[in-house]
Amino acid sequence: MVKIGNIELPEFPLLLAPMEDVSDPPFRALCKENGADVVYTEFISSEGLIRDAAKSVMKLDIYEKERPVGIQIFGANLDSMLKTVEIVEKSNPDIIDINFGCPVKKVVSKGAGAGILKDIDLMVSLTEAMVKHTNLPVTVKTRLGWDHDSIRIVEVAERLQDVGCAAIAIHGRTRAQMYKGEADWKPIAEVKNNQRMHIPVFGNGDVTSPEKAMEMRDSYGLDGCMIGRAAIGYPWFFNEVKHYFKTGKYLEKPTIAQRVEMARRHLQMSIDWKGPVLGVFETRRHYTNYFKGIPHFKEYRMKMVTSDDAKDVFAAFDEVEAKFGNAIIPEIK
Repeated sequence: MVKIGNIELPEFPLLLAPMEDVSDPPFRALCKENGADVVYTEFISSEGLIRDAAKSVMKLDIYEKERPVGIQIFGANLDSMLKTVEIVEKSNPDIIDINFGCPVKKVVSKGAGAGILKDIDLMVSLTEAMVKHTNLPVTVKTRLGWDHDSIRIVEVAERLQDVGCAAIAIHGRTRAQMYKGEADWKPIAEVKNNQRMHIPVFGNGDVTSPEKAMEMRDSYGLDGCMIGRAAIGYPWFFNEVKHYFKTGKYLEKPTIAQRVEMARRHLQMSIDWKGPVLGVFETRRHYTNYFKGIPHFKEYRMKMVTSDDAKDVFAAFDEVEAKFGNAIIPEIK
């Protein structure tokens, strides 16, 4: 069993990574329903929350069926981060997560996200202050370091633990790498194998198959894995990993009809939450993976990603279901 604070999780839990414009309540709920053990919100700007920016505030919404759920925040100003903790607590999450890993320039340029990897003392002091400011477990998501020459993740993780961090998720790339190259899990294993570490250490980066998840568990000895891009438009991934762990075999792939039904539910949930305009627009990014591998699919995909009216998108779903029905696309993993 793995514990984040007092939250009890199964052995080697699977966590849905916080992804901007992806990890919203509808998608999180679908992932939870399909095997995710913990889900995290999109990252939320501390400055945006303090200014009561509509987009930031909207990200605080939580469905009860998502729990346990963590709200992830980012920032580099102590006062702003502490005020944000107080705002976040009103949404009653199970976990508060700090983003010390986002590599995007507009975040890094403000010293937040992965930008704070240039100032480890500030990273530690911010974490300590937030831990003291809330009774909720505070977790951290970060990267190996700013660049290859500044990787100190073993020391960093130990220091974060010492100031009360309840768990740490580490992406196996530096900020300089962005999302290029392969994630290196060896330094994450070094964090886990540090005899002083007793909090959960979760790996992140390139978990794109059940075999990869098993490798992270068995070869690297980590406490769990955080799954991001593999789940976009494919919430079944979590159950596929768990089935593989249990049986050593692949779970049968969803039929095209099942894919259509999931996409249909996803769109309707998004419309119910965001309204007809944003609901349609922000679900588009998932359709490529929902229907990946279907031959001669361009015509239908174009309807799905260019239609502004939900009726047209639902009609495209109906066409796909009528044409392909219960066919399975075995090459998708």
